Amino acid sequence: MARGGHAGGAGEDLGGLQHNFLTGNLESAVKWARRNSMWPATFGLACCAIEMMATGASHFDLSRFGMEVFRASPRQADLMIVAGRVSQKMAPVLRQVYDQMVEPKWVISMGVCASSGGMFNNYALVQGIDQVVPVDVYAPGCPPNPQTLLHSILTLHELVRTGEILRRAPGKGAGIRLDEPGRGERAPVHVATPR
Repeated sequence: MARGGHAGGAGEDLGGLQHNFLTGNLESAVKWARRNSMWPATFGLACCAIEMMATGASHFDLSRFGMEVFRASPRQADLMIVAGRVSQKMAPVLRQVYDQMVEPKWVISMGVCASSGGMFNNYALVQGIDQVVPVDVYAPGCPPNPQTLLHSILTLHELVRTGEILRRAPGKGAGIRLDEPGRGERAPVHVATPR
């Protein structure tokens, strides 16, 4: 049973195929697979990296989201978590690693230094990684705790679930800030941690 016409948004066109019952189910399956098997690249630069490592440890258990393996090769990763401040010398390396990642790829800016330069307002540091790579989710804090990183990951999962499955336009990140008013009501996160 086909849906009439174009559904609009994410399901408008799938490589020339009309959006119907079969392509709609295929789209849902692809989104489910992408959301539940993200592989993050290791890109910890400063104190936020300690919190990112704690999130991957057994207490917070990223493996329940299909993300237990941080990849050392960008060609095996589709999520970059930039944890910490980025110097002007590191910015080209950040861009090179991002360019080598597989499509579709996502970026989480973890901490105030990665998001806006933080307290380091000087010529040596990039004042926000959105000048170098497109950012999908900004995680606030100095440093953000593991629960905040989990909240950003779950926000990104929701973005993948409701977004387009085809490659997005280059240089366009979602730019979701977790500290925006009303953001907490839209995507509440209840993370059960073992004692």
